[in-house]
Amino acid sequence: MTFTDEVKSAVTARAALLVVGVLALQLLFIASYVGALHRPAPTDVPFGVVAPQQVSGQLVTQLGDLPGGPLDPRAVADEGEARRQIQNREIDGALIVSPAGTTDTVLVASGGGTVLATSLTKIIKEAEAPRQRTVRAEDVAPASPDDFDGLSSFYLVVGWCVGGYLCASILAISAGTKPANRQRAVIRTAVMALYSIAGGIGGAVIIGPVLGALPGSVWALAGLGALTVFAVGTITLALEALTGIVGIGLAVLLVVIAGNPSAGGAFPLPMLPDFWRAIGPALPPGAGTWVARSIAYFKGNAVTGPLLVLSAWAVVGTALTLLLSMRGRATDGTRASADAAGGSHPG
Repeated sequence: MTFTDEVKSAVTARAALLVVGVLALQLLFIASYVGALHRPAPTDVPFGVVAPQQVSGQLVTQLGDLPGGPLDPRAVADEGEARRQIQNREIDGALIVSPAGTTDTVLVASGGGTVLATSLTKIIKEAEAPRQRTVRAEDVAPASPDDFDGLSSFYLVVGWCVGGYLCASILAISAGTKPANRQRAVIRTAVMALYSIAGGIGGAVIIGPVLGALPGSVWALAGLGALTVFAVGTITLALEALTGIVGIGLAVLLVVIAGNPSAGGAFPLPMLPDFWRAIGPALPPGAGTWVARSIAYFKGNAVTGPLLVLSAWAVVGTALTLLLSMRGRATDGTRASADAAGGSHPG
């Protein structure tokens, strides 16, 4: 056997294509994570301004014209309204100008991301310094002392996502990468649902009562976890049913390579470049991280949109998995009919 024959025997054409695919995923991983996280800077951060009417417009314009455009300021009626908007996650911070003294207050919410809260405080102090104003910071939605940099919610969701696509991958490759019939697809989907419930409850219990890393309702987090795991798992099953083993790589591309750096975990969305900021809320890691933080620190506010995103992934994944299994069943039936016809007319 020649060396060329040995190479062909050791690395088949199919294996070579898969290796090229893995190389592509590796390079995309590097490009995505470094591209999203190598130079975080706040841009167009929704920010409220509460100030006397005679200076409010001028101050909003001044903050909007800061170099690099870190803030997207808007006038807010009063301090109570500013606090309400922060709790509802409509804005990420607010400047409260004192009409009587020279000390103003910047309201931040480290529960939405410690790095962003620190950046907002620094920006406002620098902007106020030329006006001879002193600024004090007040955290209206503080992150837990056991939640370093507000990262626990992100890591929790990452764990749920990893569990979802790993479980789906195991279910699919254990008996072939494509569901042979509808019954097998239904069984796999049902197992995925049971696994999702267990994973959601387990993750919520670990991060809450066991480690004390996140406050908030354990059952609300458990429900979020079940939906997140199921959404990722079913879309992985669907991709595998559609493309075979390549579907595992596509799931990694969707969830890990595109989803994790754009989730707003290490750096909140306003600190990410435009591309990652745009795709993050539409992918399971980003939607899950937003809801987990809302449950933990923002009284469960502003979760409808992200929950609909996760639900959409779950519904689409389930529907595609079942529909593709029916296609496979029809193909098997056609082959069986052809075989029977061939058998009845021997050559």
